[in-house]
Amino acid sequence: MPLPNGRSINTDDSGDTEVLLGKDAVSPRCCSARLSLAVLMFLGISVVYGLRVNLSVAMVAMVNVTDPSGARNTTAEPACPLPSGPENSSRALQQPDGTPQYPWDSETQGWLLGAFFFGYLCTQIPGGYLAGHYGGKIFLGMGVFGTAVLTVLTPLAAGLGSRWLFALRALEGFGEGVTFPAMMAMWTRWAPPLERSFLISLSGSGGSFGACLALPLTGYICEQLGWPAVFYLCGGAGCLWFIFWCILVSDDPRTHRRISEQERDYIINSIGAQGKGHGWSLPLVSMGLSVPLWTIIVTQMCSNWSFYTLLTSLPTYMNDILHFDLQSNGFLSALPYFCSVPVSLLSGVAADWLIMRQVFSITNVRKIFTFTGLVLPALFLIAVCYAGCSHILTVTFLTLSTSLGGSSSAGVYVNQIDIAPRYAGFLLGITNTFGTIPGVVAPIVTGYFTEDHTMAGWRKVFWVAAGINIGGAVIYMIFGNGKIQAWANEEENGEEEEEERAVGPS
Repeated sequence: MPLPNGRSINTDDSGDTEVLLGKDAVSPRCCSARLSLAVLMFLGISVVYGLRVNLSVAMVAMVNVTDPSGARNTTAEPACPLPSGPENSSRALQQPDGTPQYPWDSETQGWLLGAFFFGYLCTQIPGGYLAGHYGGKIFLGMGVFGTAVLTVLTPLAAGLGSRWLFALRALEGFGEGVTFPAMMAMWTRWAPPLERSFLISLSGSGGSFGACLALPLTGYICEQLGWPAVFYLCGGAGCLWFIFWCILVSDDPRTHRRISEQERDYIINSIGAQGKGHGWSLPLVSMGLSVPLWTIIVTQMCSNWSFYTLLTSLPTYMNDILHFDLQSNGFLSALPYFCSVPVSLLSGVAADWLIMRQVFSITNVRKIFTFTGLVLPALFLIAVCYAGCSHILTVTFLTLSTSLGGSSSAGVYVNQIDIAPRYAGFLLGITNTFGTIPGVVAPIVTGYFTEDHTMAGWRKVFWVAAGINIGGAVIYMIFGNGKIQAWANEEENGEEEEEERAVGPS
């Protein structure tokens, strides 16, 4: 497919696409507009993940475990023993006088932690469709801003009752559902093919960084200012980010006010016609019959099961089984996500290098990083089941499991922009909709397994997550694909034919 100035997008023997550009045409990434966009996306995704997970730690402070109606069941198999002496007393959470607490049992807590995803399911596909047509700036920006405003109202909703809090969290998810599809729609227009893995991994790793930052800060704020302050401060951070987003970001490199001419030409020429927004009509039948697309869907569902299980329930495990105090709980719950950020970034750099050097095809690169990001975390989750009450082993295995999972960001997560760049935002809406189902179900299943707060119940949680991870890896290794699909070029081919008819024969 010819491009301006003699550049071209070629196809290798495996059918995987590769962009060939002269070295003099490549714009440096350092201090570039596309890197600035990735950093702003990183911060925005950090904010929304902080808003998403702060309830997981704050829940420990919000629940009155001394209330008779919220008392725990006695169990036949005891969990880990409480620490003795001064350490035991440190577990008692000290909040400012007058901080409200609620008698929510384990089942209610599971529903509240999963409520966000009920709303999150509804706007992924519409958000991806509209962002792909109009551009992603407004949808990503408003998704973060709307969620931030609603987060400020969390203490009010909690005071009105668990049903009000459930509804508010679901509404937050409804607003935030457009963010990731909008992010992918923007990268359709901004990410040169040989930099996709790094740029998308950088922006997406904001999720791990946001969780890493929010988990320890939430514990600290709860003890110093009371849990309501968590939601006021996190919501305010989202509103502040929105101001910078509106000022500094553009939907397309063609309309960016501060981009250099060299960088603009590099991005436009390397992406080609696939960098334009799609029309109103979509090849829905072809998408529905696409094996590579369904492979991404199933694999992301499997990967997300363990991710959401740990994201929403790890603080509870640290509290109920290992008996860490709230501040230690927040720090140790955040440690796995802190380690996953460099793993994700290094995986993105390595994937781009392997593709650029033609060491492996795009398909094989995606399979390598997906396999690493699913199977190795599963093995360490199984190891947690046999770590017993050893704090050091448990934290080590959980950290390795979550951090190694970051390598899948250069695998299956990027894959939708490989198979259909023009429709990447819409496809991410589809895959993320299915991928959110575990976010709804996993906390509820965890609450069911751990109703009696036993070690045996938590072993079931980790075994199920590990088994689902391995199943997803097997499916992707068999059916995963990195080729641009024929149906992804249909609209582009139609546009080229119309242009040729308008110009006439040469």
